[in-house]
Amino acid sequence: MASLAEKILPLAERVEQNNRWRQAESFNLIPSETTPSLLVKLCEISDPSGRYAEHRTMKGEEVYFYQGTDFIREVEIEAQKELSQFFRCSEVELRPISGQMANEVVFKAMVRFVNRNRQEGRPMRKLRLVMNNDLTKGGHLSSQPMGALFNYVEEDQATGKERVVSFPVSEENPYKTDLKKLGELLDDSRPELIIFGKSMFLFPEPVRFVAGVVKDWPDRPVIMYDMAHVLGLYGAFQEPLAEGADVLTGSTHKTFFGPQRGVIAGNFPSGSPLRNFWLDVKSRAFPGSTSNHHLGTLLALLMATYEMNVFKDEYQLKVRQNAKSFAKSLKDHGVLVEGEERDGFTETHQVLIRVRPFGPAQEIARRLEENNIIANYQALPDDETFLDSSGIRLGVQEMTRFGMEAKDFDVLAGFMADVIIRNIKVKEEVKKFRQNFLEMKFCLPVEEALPAAVRILASVFPRPGLVEGLADQLKKRVKP
Repeated sequence: MASLAEKILPLAERVEQNNRWRQAESFNLIPSETTPSLLVKLCEISDPSGRYAEHRTMKGEEVYFYQGTDFIREVEIEAQKELSQFFRCSEVELRPISGQMANEVVFKAMVRFVNRNRQEGRPMRKLRLVMNNDLTKGGHLSSQPMGALFNYVEEDQATGKERVVSFPVSEENPYKTDLKKLGELLDDSRPELIIFGKSMFLFPEPVRFVAGVVKDWPDRPVIMYDMAHVLGLYGAFQEPLAEGADVLTGSTHKTFFGPQRGVIAGNFPSGSPLRNFWLDVKSRAFPGSTSNHHLGTLLALLMATYEMNVFKDEYQLKVRQNAKSFAKSLKDHGVLVEGEERDGFTETHQVLIRVRPFGPAQEIARRLEENNIIANYQALPDDETFLDSSGIRLGVQEMTRFGMEAKDFDVLAGFMADVIIRNIKVKEEVKKFRQNFLEMKFCLPVEEALPAAVRILASVFPRPGLVEGLADQLKKRVKP
């Protein structure tokens, strides 16, 4: 039987190989991922990663149920303040550990909120009707009845299906909403909850239009915006809370700077008609959905938000510029790009391409991966099923953070065209090209980050001389 050391060393070698492949040899173009900075990663492995800090509001005070939590309590409060600055809002709930959980917390809170005036002894009802983006038109799984919305919306007695209606899309551009049809649908359906946000996300959502339509309804619906994919572009791409949305959700590891967590935010001052809704959100975050809310990543989120609040203007501009340039380059190299050139193809970090003429999307995505270009296949609006996808979804956010400019994305587009259209192997050329983009931008340069990094590492490995010994080993392994 193998000893523990005999098992560990091969695993460590595989971890090392995977890190090298993902961080130094490949181009990561998946829109829902990012690489956190060195300091954010180190925060994730610090002492809070193994701790608990359950807390809830009781009689107007925040009560913690564990000792030793003063530090992480201060971290959570500071992270709320930093994110309130980023979103320009007053309320932030940080305990969801994913964007999907953030959505489910809001759905649970909505059910409690619509039952706030029910008569004693009457059962709680579900949401009567919800409006969202259809899954096949780019909607996110977490906003569907098969996802986080499961069991929170009533069923239609005639059809047996959940009472959900979807935003009508434009015939000219299925990645945009048909506003005329939307206005008519709103008047006919009168949803209690309207959910904006997509996973296939190119253009802004019609928040201001919808807010204007529903503002005088006697029972105005709650307007929610799931910003999972575009959270890091908040303000530059769209600012939902200023356009009429009541609450936003998101995950902090796509266009935001990581780590993997969820967030809920909004403006709910005392006296607001939705103040009780926000209190329901807080109670559904804990004890409703979480116990341990992953305190290592909570600390890392504070570090990531420091970075975002310093670099957001430059970063957001560069991401959107690179996405448009990448889309145009792909088209110029013969790849079919979705979204219409007159619109610049995209307003976010995403680029969508159609690869069906050259093979099934699953096959093309695998072919790209074999050439060290990592993307994911995607069902396009005219596809019948995700299992028979025509498209591939690309995101520029991670490689923008590693320093790529428009000219660099043009080179990458050429490699992709060789793989997609001509089935040419370009793996070695891609690996060589990636060597130009190894240092992360929009954070402290490594030299400036090192004092803080060493300080955190020395506290994680407190044995005297251990960190210095690790540094010496690294110097021997890394070529100058």
